[in-house]
Amino acid sequence: MTTELVPKRLEALKTMIPTIRRVFAFYHGADMPSSAAIGRALKAAPQLGLEVVPRTVMAPEQLDELLKTLRPGDALLAPDVATMDIPALMLEVSLASRIPAVFSSGLWVGHGGLVSYGADYRARGAQAARLVARILRGTRPQDLPVEGADEIDLAVNLKTARLLGVTVPRKVLLRADVLRR
Repeated sequence: MTTELVPKRLEALKTMIPTIRRVFAFYHGADMPSSAAIGRALKAAPQLGLEVVPRTVMAPEQLDELLKTLRPGDALLAPDVATMDIPALMLEVSLASRIPAVFSSGLWVGHGGLVSYGADYRARGAQAARLVARILRGTRPQDLPVEGADEIDLAVNLKTARLLGVTVPRKVLLRADVLRR
Protein backbone atom coordinates (compact mmCIF):
# COMPACT_ATOMS: atom_id res chain seq x y z
CA MET A 1 0.00 0.00 0.00
CA THR A 2 3.05 2.27 0.28
CA THR A 3 2.92 3.10 -3.39
CA GLU A 4 -0.83 3.13 -3.96
CA LEU A 5 -1.65 5.60 -1.17
CA VAL A 6 0.97 8.26 -1.99
CA PRO A 7 -1.35 10.29 -4.27
CA LYS A 8 -4.00 10.37 -1.54
CA ARG A 9 -1.42 11.54 1.00
CA LEU A 10 -0.41 14.39 -1.29
CA GLU A 11 -4.07 15.20 -1.91
CA ALA A 12 -4.77 15.35 1.84
CA LEU A 13 -1.84 17.71 2.34
CA LYS A 14 -2.87 19.93 -0.58
CA THR A 15 -6.50 20.02 0.59
CA MET A 16 -5.43 21.15 4.04
CA ILE A 17 -2.91 23.70 2.75
CA PRO A 18 -3.85 24.80 -0.77
CA THR A 19 -0.85 27.17 -0.95
CA ILE A 20 1.65 24.30 -0.80
CA ARG A 21 3.59 24.08 -4.05
CA ARG A 22 6.74 22.09 -3.24
CA VAL A 23 6.90 18.82 -1.31
CA PHE A 24 10.23 17.26 -0.36
CA ALA A 25 10.37 13.49 -0.18
CA PHE A 26 13.45 12.16 1.61
CA TYR A 27 13.99 8.40 1.53
CA HIS A 28 16.73 5.85 2.01
CA GLY A 29 18.33 5.03 -1.34
CA ALA A 30 18.35 1.27 -0.76
CA ASP A 31 14.63 1.14 0.10
CA MET A 32 12.92 -0.13 -3.06
CA PRO A 33 9.29 0.39 -1.89
CA SER A 34 10.07 4.03 -1.11
CA SER A 35 11.64 4.46 -4.55
CA ALA A 36 8.44 3.13 -6.14
CA ALA A 37 6.35 5.42 -3.94
CA ILE A 38 8.40 8.42 -5.06
CA GLY A 39 7.72 7.49 -8.68
CA ARG A 40 4.01 7.45 -7.93
CA ALA A 41 4.26 10.83 -6.15
CA LEU A 42 6.04 12.36 -9.14
CA LYS A 43 3.31 11.09 -11.43
CA ALA A 44 0.44 12.42 -9.23
CA ALA A 45 2.01 15.78 -8.33
CA PRO A 46 1.19 17.78 -11.51
CA GLN A 47 -2.53 16.99 -11.17
CA LEU A 48 -2.41 18.53 -7.69
CA GLY A 49 -0.35 21.54 -8.69
CA LEU A 50 2.63 20.28 -6.72
CA GLU A 51 6.31 19.83 -7.36
CA VAL A 52 7.68 16.76 -5.61
CA VAL A 53 11.40 17.02 -4.88
CA PRO A 54 12.81 13.54 -4.20
CA ARG A 55 16.06 13.29 -2.27
CA THR A 56 17.90 10.04 -1.70
CA VAL A 57 19.61 9.72 1.67
CA MET A 58 22.32 7.19 2.48
CA ALA A 59 23.66 8.56 5.81
CA PRO A 60 22.15 10.44 8.77
CA GLU A 61 24.38 13.49 8.30
CA GLN A 62 23.21 13.74 4.68
CA LEU A 63 19.61 13.88 5.91
CA ASP A 64 20.49 16.60 8.43
CA GLU A 65 21.99 18.73 5.65
CA LEU A 66 18.99 18.22 3.36
CA LEU A 67 16.53 19.13 6.11
CA LYS A 68 18.34 22.44 6.54
CA THR A 69 17.43 23.39 2.96
CA LEU A 70 13.68 23.54 3.70
CA ARG A 71 12.00 26.93 3.43
CA PRO A 72 8.64 28.33 4.53
CA GLY A 73 6.00 27.21 2.07
CA ASP A 74 7.59 23.78 1.61
CA ALA A 75 6.10 20.54 2.89
CA LEU A 76 7.33 17.02 3.61
CA LEU A 77 6.22 13.60 2.41
CA ALA A 78 7.47 11.03 4.91
CA PRO A 79 8.39 7.53 3.72
CA ASP A 80 6.42 4.55 4.97
CA VAL A 81 9.61 2.79 6.07
CA ALA A 82 11.50 4.04 9.12
CA THR A 83 15.02 3.33 7.81
CA MET A 84 17.49 5.70 9.52
CA ASP A 85 14.54 7.16 11.48
CA ILE A 86 13.72 9.39 8.51
CA PRO A 87 10.03 9.83 9.45
CA ALA A 88 10.95 10.66 13.06
CA LEU A 89 13.49 13.27 11.95
CA MET A 90 10.94 14.71 9.52
CA LEU A 91 8.46 14.98 12.38
CA GLU A 92 10.98 16.84 14.54
CA VAL A 93 11.82 19.26 11.74
CA SER A 94 8.16 19.71 10.86
CA LEU A 95 7.28 20.78 14.39
CA ALA A 96 10.40 22.86 15.04
CA SER A 97 10.36 24.67 11.68
CA ARG A 98 6.59 24.74 11.23
CA ILE A 99 6.83 22.87 7.95
CA PRO A 100 3.75 20.69 7.30
CA ALA A 101 4.30 16.98 6.79
CA VAL A 102 2.14 14.09 5.69
CA PHE A 103 2.75 10.60 7.05
CA SER A 104 1.71 7.04 6.24
CA SER A 105 0.14 6.21 9.61
CA GLY A 106 -1.86 7.80 12.40
CA LEU A 107 0.96 6.78 14.73
CA TRP A 108 2.85 9.87 13.55
CA VAL A 109 -0.19 12.11 13.96
CA GLY A 110 -0.42 10.86 17.54
CA HIS A 111 3.14 12.12 18.06
CA GLY A 112 2.42 15.54 16.55
CA GLY A 113 2.38 15.03 12.79
CA LEU A 114 -0.16 17.15 10.92
CA VAL A 115 -1.88 14.55 8.77
CA SER A 116 -1.63 10.91 7.71
CA TYR A 117 -3.39 8.61 5.33
CA GLY A 118 -2.71 4.92 5.55
CA ALA A 119 -3.17 1.65 7.34
CA ASP A 120 -3.36 1.64 11.11
CA TYR A 121 -0.18 0.05 12.52
CA ARG A 122 -2.08 -1.41 15.47
CA ALA A 123 -4.63 -3.05 13.17
CA ARG A 124 -1.81 -4.39 11.00
CA GLY A 125 -0.15 -5.87 14.09
CA ALA A 126 -3.40 -7.50 15.21
CA GLN A 127 -3.85 -8.93 11.72
CA ALA A 128 -0.32 -10.36 11.76
CA ALA A 129 -0.86 -11.80 15.25
CA ARG A 130 -4.02 -13.56 14.07
CA LEU A 131 -2.08 -15.17 11.21
CA VAL A 132 0.75 -16.22 13.55
CA ALA A 133 -1.81 -17.75 15.91
CA ARG A 134 -3.18 -19.84 13.04
CA ILE A 135 0.33 -21.10 12.28
CA LEU A 136 0.89 -21.96 15.92
CA ARG A 137 -2.37 -23.95 15.86
CA GLY A 138 -1.07 -26.00 12.92
CA THR A 139 -2.00 -24.16 9.74
CA ARG A 140 0.79 -24.37 7.20
CA PRO A 141 2.04 -20.89 6.18
CA GLN A 142 1.48 -21.64 2.51
CA ASP A 143 -2.20 -22.33 3.30
CA LEU A 144 -2.76 -18.84 4.73
CA PRO A 145 -4.38 -16.23 2.51
CA VAL A 146 -2.44 -13.19 1.37
CA GLU A 147 -4.00 -10.24 3.17
CA GLY A 148 -3.67 -6.51 2.91
CA ALA A 149 -4.68 -3.76 5.28
CA ASP A 150 -8.33 -3.94 6.32
CA GLU A 151 -8.65 -0.25 7.18
CA ILE A 152 -7.23 2.94 5.72
CA ASP A 153 -7.49 5.94 8.04
CA LEU A 154 -7.24 9.69 7.54
CA ALA A 155 -5.86 11.19 10.75
CA VAL A 156 -5.45 14.89 11.53
CA ASN A 157 -3.76 16.57 14.48
CA LEU A 158 -5.73 19.74 15.23
CA LYS A 159 -3.17 21.01 17.75
CA THR A 160 -0.43 20.81 15.11
CA ALA A 161 -2.73 22.49 12.59
CA ARG A 162 -3.11 25.42 15.00
CA LEU A 163 0.67 25.52 15.53
CA LEU A 164 1.18 25.71 11.75
CA GLY A 165 -1.59 28.28 11.32
CA VAL A 166 -3.66 25.86 9.24
CA THR A 167 -7.44 26.01 9.26
CA VAL A 168 -8.52 22.45 8.60
CA PRO A 169 -11.25 22.50 5.94
CA ARG A 170 -14.64 21.20 6.98
CA LYS A 171 -14.54 18.46 4.31
CA VAL A 172 -11.34 17.09 5.89
CA LEU A 173 -12.83 17.22 9.38
CA LEU A 174 -15.90 15.31 8.20
CA ARG A 175 -13.82 12.72 6.34
CA ALA A 176 -11.22 12.16 9.06
CA ASP A 177 -11.32 8.85 10.88
CA VAL A 178 -9.09 10.16 13.69
CA LEU A 179 -8.90 13.72 15.05
CA ARG A 180 -6.23 14.44 17.64
CA ARG A 181 -6.86 17.51 19.73
